[in-house]
Amino acid sequence: MPLSRLVLALALLVLAALPVRADELRVNITRERPTVTVTTAAGPVTIRREQDPDARLSGDWARVARDCPPFCIQPMVPAPGVTTIGELELLDLLEGGTAVVIDSRTRDWFTGGTIPGAVNIPYDEIGDRLGELGCEPDFEGWDCTAAREVALFCNGPWCGQSPSAIRVMIAAGYPAERIRYYRGGMQVWRLLGLTVIRP
Repeated sequence: MPLSRLVLALALLVLAALPVRADELRVNITRERPTVTVTTAAGPVTIRREQDPDARLSGDWARVARDCPPFCIQPMVPAPGVTTIGELELLDLLEGGTAVVIDSRTRDWFTGGTIPGAVNIPYDEIGDRLGELGCEPDFEGWDCTAAREVALFCNGPWCGQSPSAIRVMIAAGYPAERIRYYRGGMQVWRLLGLTVIRP
């Protein structure tokens, strides 16, 4: 690469890393909502949309065909009583800070990038970790009368990890009406160009 192109590429990277004022954004979340700031363990993170009109999905996020099983299209409602939500509702939950947003994917996926403010409770560990969500152990398993509001997600409409976790939670006594399912998951979150962090 010629030196002038290298300098230009480095300059563009530096500019991309600079903070952008909300009133300077070209691509907002909604007409009235340019950004959302959420509290994370590492401090506040501002979620915004990708501003590069030439940005494209790549790698696993651009794949449209996966073997089914196990990567089958998931239902809109993974269990009776559970509410399925979209990105705006998930942003409300993150911004409000009252619900626990759970990335139910395995740790390798979580560390590769997640939604700001999400905590990782892998789908295959959720049954043993309900105490982190307000449930108390009892003689029959769990008493979830004080369970917190939660929202679970995984890799997208073809990912069965969060639906599996939701069914385990309900079977253990977690109230379905306190569970939200973000079906779009990381694939749709990335498709919309929303902020992803590496924990």
